Order: sequence, then C-alpha cells, then structure tokens
Amino acid sequence: MSALNDTPVETLSFEAARDELVKVVAELEQGAPTLEQSLALWERGEALAARCEEWLLGAKRRLEAARAAASDSAGGAES
Repeated sequence: MSALNDTPVETLSFEAARDELVKVVAELEQGAPTLEQSLALWERGEALAARCEEWLLGAKRRLEAARAAASDSAGGAES
C-alpha cells in the first residue's frame, strides 16, 4: 500500500494535506520497498509539508489583519 495520492497538492485543504502527510511519514518510517518509491514518498511529503505551511501562514496573516482591524476600530471609538 502506498500513501501516494494523485490529487494535486495545491488543491488540498490544510486538513487533507496534514492527514496525507501523516500517512506518508508513517510509510517512510516503515520503509518503502524500493528507493524509487521512497524518493516519491519523500517528494510528496515535502510538497505536503509546504502546503500545510502555506495554509498556516495564510491563517496567521488573516489573524493579524483581524487584530489590526479590531485595534483600529477600538482606537477610532475612543476619539
């Protein structure tokens, strides 16, 4: 069984990318039968990790923007 999925990484939600990454890591830890399979798993895992990071950075930016907006509206109410 291979954790490799044909779904393009850039279309995955954070949760889907994270779940698949967990499967890829588990399979790598068990040892893939061939070097080629190990490399494919590694490459997919790297792409999945990057996708997760992309989602997390986007969420951080949204939180910062929401905090800034809340701070601006709170500051405007005091004037």
